[in-house]
Amino acid sequence: MDMKNFNPNDLGLPNGNFFALPYSVDESDIVLISAPWDVTTSYRAGTANAPSRIVDASTQIDLYDTDVENAWEIKIGTHQYNEEIFIKSTELRKKAETIIKYLEHGGNVKDIFISNKLRSINKASEYLNNWIYEQAKTYCEQGKIAGIVGGEHSVPFGLIKLLSEKHSNLGILHIDAHADLRHAYEGFEYSHASIMYNVITKCKNISKLVQVGIRDFCSDEADFIANSNKIKSYTDFYISDQLFSGEQTWKSICNEIINDLPENVYISFDIDGLSPDLCPNTGTPVPGGLSFQQAHYLLRTLSKSNKRIVGFDLCEVAPNPDNDNDEYDANIGARILYKICCLTHLSNNRN
Repeated sequence: MDMKNFNPNDLGLPNGNFFALPYSVDESDIVLISAPWDVTTSYRAGTANAPSRIVDASTQIDLYDTDVENAWEIKIGTHQYNEEIFIKSTELRKKAETIIKYLEHGGNVKDIFISNKLRSINKASEYLNNWIYEQAKTYCEQGKIAGIVGGEHSVPFGLIKLLSEKHSNLGILHIDAHADLRHAYEGFEYSHASIMYNVITKCKNISKLVQVGIRDFCSDEADFIANSNKIKSYTDFYISDQLFSGEQTWKSICNEIINDLPENVYISFDIDGLSPDLCPNTGTPVPGGLSFQQAHYLLRTLSKSNKRIVGFDLCEVAPNPDNDNDEYDANIGARILYKICCLTHLSNNRN
């Protein structure tokens, strides 16, 4: 693309790309892969619609960035949208809802009534993981950085698995309201509530999982955290206590968080890690959480440290199901996504 024909100050013209940027995947340094998958969501569905809605909302974002000079020159490409995955997700969601309702009425995941349905969902989830793994592998072999745009939070497993094979010492910065350390929640092996359990138990070379903003988890997950030397959880309760008591500033907490991470860092950003007034339609909103500015400061501090962001995902954005014209959640998601892209570039291109 000849940048002489692109004016970042003009209105963003929809072209199917995130942020209406003109770059093809071949010329891009960062490639965004949509994962319109919303099968195992246990409360409110809708995140399968997020990638396309974020694309639409992202055309309204000003491309000037205070952290990165000429940020619009960062070559961010958009992987071709896979409509088949969205269709498959829609079909399987109906099966998943049958399973969830059955369990809510006292059924067991081992009952024959739901065993075939569970098996088909788990098999399809493995297919999705492998599909993402292979798409990302192609880009990583070309020296590009891949990012996943979900979809529910189960979808980045394939990318994390790939990067854990590529890097001998990989850390994950996990921003979320939930610990996501449940084992096969509701019988779904690759549940959105099991992503970090699967990462810790199935991906090699994960040296540290640092969780931020966690405020909704069960006793099994608390025990898992307490008994693992790989996990450090900065719960929302800890953060609030430190800030309210004056024991620490947000700056000192962010430095503590970043110091716990190894050199190579993957960012897994569940939008419900933010305060729910910023993402009211996300699948499982929880009171508390980070402000937009706190999340920005944490990511900015990471990008300016001696760490390198090697991949990322943004998940659990969900449009308003009652108003197709309401782009609030998608707008917040698009802004978080653009900031992550800019700071990923910055962390890999220090002078």
